Amino acid sequence: MLLALVLALSLASLAAPANATFDRLRFGDTGWKVRVLQSRLHQLGLHSEVITSRFDAQTRDGVRTFQARRKRPTSGVVDRATWDKLVAKTTEPTTEALHNIYTPGPAILKLGDRGLPVRRLQARLEQVKWWKGEVTGVFEETTVAAVTGFQEKRKIPVTGEVDRRTLDRLAEMTRKPTKAELFNIVPTGPALDPRCLTGRAMCVDKTSRSLRWVIDGVVKSRYDVRFGSDELPTREGAFAVFKKSRDHVSSLYNTSMPFAMFFSGGQAVHYSPDFAATGYNGASHGCVNVRDYNGVRWLFDQVQVGDKVIVYRS
Repeated sequence: MLLALVLALSLASLAAPANATFDRLRFGDTGWKVRVLQSRLHQLGLHSEVITSRFDAQTRDGVRTFQARRKRPTSGVVDRATWDKLVAKTTEPTTEALHNIYTPGPAILKLGDRGLPVRRLQARLEQVKWWKGEVTGVFEETTVAAVTGFQEKRKIPVTGEVDRRTLDRLAEMTRKPTKAELFNIVPTGPALDPRCLTGRAMCVDKTSRSLRWVIDGVVKSRYDVRFGSDELPTREGAFAVFKKSRDHVSSLYNTSMPFAMFFSGGQAVHYSPDFAATGYNGASHGCVNVRDYNGVRWLFDQVQVGDKVIVYRS
């Protein structure tokens, strides 16, 4: 009852008279009105479902797109005209929407289902470490447990069934499964760069987005990796590890870089909690990000200063 009263009063305060001074909303602002803005933008497909109260880059991009569609200056600032048009095009946000209380959608995949869609689901779950063993194509209790764990971790309504929200979030964090992953074919992988066939090397293939730890041409372990953006690309070529730092923190970006193995200036192979959380929906600042914490911890102990790092495209 109290929550409903607070919500009603908050919404009423937003419906100011037309002649009242309008407090513009812009990048960096915070507060309840930003929540309402984000929720209304979401109704138009211009903001994610998650409401934050922070007028961030995503919110600004949504406002700019809304303004562009109406042939208005794309300032990204919400003035009176933008706000009134947005209110006219949307409905009053619900309490659930404003407080990130999600209702499960219709099940797309559920217990008892079989076939290729289930194989794709299991293969993607394996990429984010929620599935172990062979991909079966059968949605049974093990699959329910994996989906449940994924939903709990991502704060999605926990049902053990796959709705559109669950499927979209999983797709954002993973890549398209390969045939080998879907049908349990032990892959030989892309050909190793010839420079990886002798000695000790971290062989980093940008094409397959993989890092293989290779000793005398024998692959000892393999990891999914991601790289820098177009603005801050991961350098390609033959390098060597010149420094290791187990608990490194970037002095430039003030971010944690556990198990860092530096090979070119400030670029290193290291564990990335952001990669583990968001998958390929992001990029590094030029480093080679690994999302397997236990794997890169083991690798850190194997690699020695002087070992080769080969970054290439297969």
